[in-house]
Amino acid sequence: MNDNQRGEDGQEIALEARQPEGVKLYSPSVARNKEPLREVFQRLMPLSGQILEIASGTGEHGAHIAGAIPDLHWQPSDPDATSRASISAWAEDVPDGRMAPPLALVTNEHGWWQSPAVPTDVTGVVCINMIHIAPFSAAEGLFEGAAALLSPGGKLFLYGPFKRRGVTAESNERFDADLKRRDPAWGVRDLDDQIQPLGARFAMQLTDIVEMPANNLSVVFEKG
Repeated sequence: MNDNQRGEDGQEIALEARQPEGVKLYSPSVARNKEPLREVFQRLMPLSGQILEIASGTGEHGAHIAGAIPDLHWQPSDPDATSRASISAWAEDVPDGRMAPPLALVTNEHGWWQSPAVPTDVTGVVCINMIHIAPFSAAEGLFEGAAALLSPGGKLFLYGPFKRRGVTAESNERFDADLKRRDPAWGVRDLDDQIQPLGARFAMQLTDIVEMPANNLSVVFEKG
């Protein structure tokens, strides 16, 4: 979702100003963090096979990572039609058709992973900047679907701001308060008290935590 919110009609509303070039959208936050994210992904995630991305936003992260790793096939998704148009445009930059047309997946819709369009041979699931700007049911659905799709050893990669036992950076505290003003169901999630127990419910074990720029974390869970 890349720092976006959704209105009552489900359409995406950006929390940052995006620059359009035709249907292709450019996110300032992606421009800042795409290289650190690519580096961590290449270090911790599968370098071949099928990756499913949830809430792909503009599509820039998927295109950047898939474009750098020639044995990956990338399946993006986003509920928002404008974002899907941008994702399709970015996918054209990835060689050999390795970034597929985006799917319209919503993780708090039960059984989303059972859609015939969702790949069944997923080696990794990626979700960047979503779980804090969605109700917690979206995180629950994300973990349930990832656990259903992944084989043992498969990995789920999360990126964004997190609390640790209730503590986070001052900038994240301000962001959390702002999110909750927009929607009481949103907020910076606690990695230890909320997300790790959620992973355990679905046999997903926390294996890696990497500190990132701007007080964010990259977090990897592995299917047991």
